Amino acid sequence: MFGLGKKTSSQMKNPAMVGQTTNAAPIQNGQPASAGGIPQAAPAHGKVAVKTAQKPDQSKAYTALKQGSVSIVDIISPASVEVDFKNIRVGDKFFRTFFVVDYPREVSPNWLSILIDYKETMNISMFCYPIESKDVLTNLRRKISEMEATLQSDAEQGMQSDPKITASLEDAIALREELARGLERFFQFGLYVTLAADTVEQLDTKTKEMSSLLASNLLVMKPATLQMEDGYKTTLPIGVDKLFITRNMDTTSLASTFPFTSYEISHPNGILYGVNTINNSLAIVDRFSFENANEVVFGKSGAGKSFLVKLEILRQMMFDAEILIIDPEDEYKALCHAVDGEYINFSKTSEVKINPFALLSEDMTDAQLGIKILSLHGLLKTMLGEMTPTQEAIMDRSIVLCYKQKGITPDPATYKNEPPILEDLYKTLLNMEEPEAKDLSFRLEKYVKGGFSGLFNQQTNYDIKNQLTVFSLKQLEDVLRPIAMHVVLDFIWNRVRTKLKKRILIVDEAWYLMQHADSASFLQGIAKRARKYYLGVTTLTQDIEDFLNNDYGKSILSNSSVQILLKQNSSEVETLAKALFLSEGEKQFLVTAQVGEGLLFAGQNHITAQFIASSFEYDLITSKPQDIMDQQDTAPPPAAPVVQNDTIPIVQTAPEANPTQPIAPVSSPAAPAAPQIQPQESTPIFQANPVPNPVSQPTASQAPPTNPAQTTTPSSVTTNG
Repeated sequence: MFGLGKKTSSQMKNPAMVGQTTNAAPIQNGQPASAGGIPQAAPAHGKVAVKTAQKPDQSKAYTALKQGSVSIVDIISPASVEVDFKNIRVGDKFFRTFFVVDYPREVSPNWLSILIDYKETMNISMFCYPIESKDVLTNLRRKISEMEATLQSDAEQGMQSDPKITASLEDAIALREELARGLERFFQFGLYVTLAADTVEQLDTKTKEMSSLLASNLLVMKPATLQMEDGYKTTLPIGVDKLFITRNMDTTSLASTFPFTSYEISHPNGILYGVNTINNSLAIVDRFSFENANEVVFGKSGAGKSFLVKLEILRQMMFDAEILIIDPEDEYKALCHAVDGEYINFSKTSEVKINPFALLSEDMTDAQLGIKILSLHGLLKTMLGEMTPTQEAIMDRSIVLCYKQKGITPDPATYKNEPPILEDLYKTLLNMEEPEAKDLSFRLEKYVKGGFSGLFNQQTNYDIKNQLTVFSLKQLEDVLRPIAMHVVLDFIWNRVRTKLKKRILIVDEAWYLMQHADSASFLQGIAKRARKYYLGVTTLTQDIEDFLNNDYGKSILSNSSVQILLKQNSSEVETLAKALFLSEGEKQFLVTAQVGEGLLFAGQNHITAQFIASSFEYDLITSKPQDIMDQQDTAPPPAAPVVQNDTIPIVQTAPEANPTQPIAPVSSPAAPAAPQIQPQESTPIFQANPVPNPVSQPTASQAPPTNPAQTTTPSSVTTNG
């Protein structure tokens, strides 16, 4: 057997035989002959040499071929590497490697979480080398004898023993017993950390922070000075330890270094999303702290998408965020009324109208008209279907002519003029001579005079002024919903660009827009540009196939820093796994997750989370039919307002009346002070301040019954509407 990197004894004894082969040619007439019988020249110095047949040399051809090829190493290699004694520069980044030289005497499980959960980006490498127990026992016995001798010498001289030596002796004796019984094994352990930064100054700052963090946990870290290149290679994922700076550890100590940990997401100015299911830490996310504030929520029907988003709405409103919602199914109606938001039923009979041609007079830029015309092209394609290049040219000419007829030109001063409406475009197309224009006018007619008229053919009479605004599209036909969503999106986008303010736009059932390329492109454009206007776009959908099977949906996903995946069907998990590179464990989790559980991706970190709400929040935002019925059964009957002498209405709460006695009406004489109404056991959602009642009320004994339908109360309270 050949040892690794060693020569055998036979090789060392006969060095002249190294490289010889056994198929030597025979000797003819005292000279070596080749296999063909041709005599060969004898070698110098009278020694016989044997020449072997040479194989064609292919190494040069292979080397030339390799030099002209591109390998993976060529692709992933940095453009430059500069090695300094304190750091190494790879490309545009600076790196510094550290090794741990001292550890605390006792550690708890998962003690390395201080490194793994650290906020900075770093590479961590751990190397474990097993050692034979018999070798360790020999050295351990010698070390124990040395420490015992030291302690005995101190005792004979009347000196106080060193506590460190005493503790080390106790540990060594315990380890010796465990090694002898086979309960423990011995290892050498190396721990290396490489920090990264954009500048040397940032690297120095991170070094101080890291050193302080480890020192607070009794870990001593030192930089790999003059060995930065080897240190950097040691922390690469290639499994090579070029530093070999280790510390002895037994099995129990080594087991505690295993990184049984998970990421923690906790931003200083974030809101509570839920609880990390691995370590029960709070998941607090500030979506506006990332490169963009967009969010996507994927989940099957009933997985809790709307519940989660409504929970986020309540908590974002506490941070003064303006919330704008496009709601196709009235999911947010109850929440909107509860927080005194503005609920708009966008339908053909609605009083609120939005003109797709409207311009903002506040946006005094000469590019607004061009942007609006491009937006109208996308909307009209969604309304009318595909157009030929000739029809697109005619449509563009017609739109420009409509604005020109209203006196609107690229000059921002003309933006205050009344804009055209859809009927103006219809008439313009109808009056053109081209047959393609006639065709477009006929296809547009149903939105002007037909069954879909009255929705997009009037001037805008509404502006957003509430912190929470919901645009409900439930009463629209399915064919009109993508068009209405496009119109509302354009209306909201125009308002967002006029004034910088923290806003969140929520698009529920976004798969409606994904059905039309132009609407999908418009939503994608908003998602890509939203960060410039302090806007976060939240996209919800249950139809993942439709959303991710086109480039626009994939772009929206890639431009969303926060991604939430709730319970999924088995068929859709594979689609998500390809888009987000999910592991097998994560895919299995999504299939078996309970309602309200899911994966939370926040920037580079992701965790498994349970999204929770307090009982107060749950009662406010639940949409389960059974919960709503239970709330209706337990809710007190509404009080009837009573108007007297043209005064303000008084909300009266009737006491439990005795059926044997008549109910006294309200009369004008002054009444004694009424007792206060006792609060109910449940916590009120919103509590109004009581207002003094200007109308005095008598007791039941002061007036005879006159109207059985009228009730009296021991006290009266007015509300703020």
